[in-house]
Amino acid sequence: MHVGASRIELRIRGMRSLKEKRKVVKSIIAEIGRAYPVAVAEVDHQDLWQRADLGVAVVSGSPGHVDRMLTAIEIDLERRAEIEILGITRSNLEEEER
Repeated sequence: MHVGASRIELRIRGMRSLKEKRKVVKSIIAEIGRAYPVAVAEVDHQDLWQRADLGVAVVSGSPGHVDRMLTAIEIDLERRAEIEILGITRSNLEEEER
């Protein structure tokens, strides 16, 4: 079993309130969830208008599949005009053979 996780730091452009920001973040989370079999959540900066950190987790039998899924999600986010990616941190976990 292979588990991969990404923490994606975002700047959300043009937000003037937390309400506006939450609408955009919820939309991003829903779209990722529909397009990919992953878990995704806002994990930091919930109280800031123009910042959000998303956590994305993938479980697969193949480390290559984990990497491809996380890369595809990052590319999809880079194409969104309303956000800017400030940083990405990846972590991987492999279960040892028994």
